[in-house]
Amino acid sequence: MAIARYRSIFLFVLLSLLAVSVQADTEEQLRAYVNDNTQRMVEQLNRERGLYQDDAEAFYSSMNQTMDGFVDFRRIAARVMGRYARQASPEQRDQFVEKFKRSLFESYAQALVESRNFRIEVLGATFNPRDDNRASVDMQVITETGNRYPVTYSMYRAKNDQWMMENVIVEGVNIGLAFRDRFSQEMEANRDQVQVVIDGWNDAADSLNLEQAIDEKAGQ
Repeated sequence: MAIARYRSIFLFVLLSLLAVSVQADTEEQLRAYVNDNTQRMVEQLNRERGLYQDDAEAFYSSMNQTMDGFVDFRRIAARVMGRYARQASPEQRDQFVEKFKRSLFESYAQALVESRNFRIEVLGATFNPRDDNRASVDMQVITETGNRYPVTYSMYRAKNDQWMMENVIVEGVNIGLAFRDRFSQEMEANRDQVQVVIDGWNDAADSLNLEQAIDEKAGQ
């Protein structure tokens, strides 16, 4: 899979949960809400393409303001830090949340805005049989040439009874786990200096070869 194609898919599926703060009590309700907001997101991105080209900072601010409260970046970032989160101060954890969000935009937004003529089919939602506060939502990204790429959202029901996204799996590759492995590698390489790893996270995230991992998984 080409880098631009992968990056556009990854950020799209992340952004398509922007408005999914729902109180869904059945699997079909959850699937329907995710589908409705995924299609709405296609329209929003088409409207925002010009803004990104003219003012990338304004594009980031607009997306960031909308995403907060719907995608649980704090939860995702804490999992990326893993056991090292205990070594970080509250201020450093806050800093990494913002650094993590920004790295995603800076790495993938350009490819996303330039990508056209693909669509998303939301196939179904499944509650975890051992915990009905967790669910997975399966979908396919379909390119203009007809290629299909499976994507799964991992979601959980927050204390306010609203569903939020906590991870993304693309073609069988757990994206959150891949970022966590990278954070761990950076900590080992920098002798457990949390601030050094946070400061250099953009470069570390950009060097993460997720495209190769996805290609290898797809070829199995």
